Amino acid sequence: MRKPKKKHGLFFGITSRTLMAISAGLLLLSYLASYVNPAKAWFMTIFGLLYAPLLILNTFLLVWALFRRSRSFLIPLIAIAPSIFIIGKYFRPASETIAEDGKDLRIITYNVGRFSLSQGDGLKSWKECRDSVMAYLKSTDADIICLQEFQSESVRAMTSYLAGTMKDYRLNYYVKEGPGCCFGNVTLSRIPVRNKGRISFDNSANLAFYTDHEVGDKVLRVYNCHFQSYGISISRLAESMEADYKKTVRETEDRMRSSIIRRPEQVAQVMESIDNCPVGAIVVGDFNDTPMSYTYFRLCRGRKDSFEEAGSGIGATYSRLRPFLRIDYVLFPDIYNAVSHKVEHKKYSDHYPVEAVINLE
Repeated sequence: MRKPKKKHGLFFGITSRTLMAISAGLLLLSYLASYVNPAKAWFMTIFGLLYAPLLILNTFLLVWALFRRSRSFLIPLIAIAPSIFIIGKYFRPASETIAEDGKDLRIITYNVGRFSLSQGDGLKSWKECRDSVMAYLKSTDADIICLQEFQSESVRAMTSYLAGTMKDYRLNYYVKEGPGCCFGNVTLSRIPVRNKGRISFDNSANLAFYTDHEVGDKVLRVYNCHFQSYGISISRLAESMEADYKKTVRETEDRMRSSIIRRPEQVAQVMESIDNCPVGAIVVGDFNDTPMSYTYFRLCRGRKDSFEEAGSGIGATYSRLRPFLRIDYVLFPDIYNAVSHKVEHKKYSDHYPVEAVINLE
């Protein structure tokens, strides 16, 4: 006797379609995050941060619906479709390497995280971590090196150390001093610097500054930026959740909202400087925002992204949540082209260094 076909219950059908609709809706909101100023709707940034996992979830639901031969596959398919134009900001297939020539500019941006991950590579102190970082940087033969969260005992100690270890480079910096230490942004350059300037962010430990470099017959301004951090430690957050769940959730929300609202204000300051800049501007650093963010959207106007131009594989630069977070960038004037882009998986910081080569012809 022939068995009758199994029928899925009404509840299961409604539940699965509801899940698809919610997942699709959240993914669509993540697309909008780039265009909404967080100062007006701070929560939109959260959707932008969740773009990659939401894309994975919708892809899974699409495959599942196709496997079941359900017409509901259209829901995740429609939601995923715009990602055809976006996925290249997160992942790129391997591309043919372009030969470098004498008119290329090699630039590195690296948030060294105050050299606090010394234990990550078997090192005993932050000073040993610092020495390992500088040894790596010297080996790259970069023209310009932009560092964020560089720490030293004092400004004098920092300048003395860098003068001794990076003898071929000119030193420029913008740091903040505290009890027994200083930290901030450092730019090292083998190319002559003819001008520099600082951009101070109100009520923030983050900062930005620029240097004008004579590159052949051109002058280029390089902005070394570190925009507002979330200031959230995963380990401390876990401990606090155990002690007082409700208080921790409330405080974490307040901290995230505060940092998300501050970033567009800081970006506006940098953009004002760029708008008044008489030469081409390269913007690099730790943006603390993904490509699906208002920060990235504004700073990319008139500029190319070195990863999108010449990167390959997964572009994530934040080690603790790899492969989801790409928050460190090299953006350059759109009249030039990127020759290469590499994310080196060094263990000296919670960020990975980004190396980009830009052709200036």
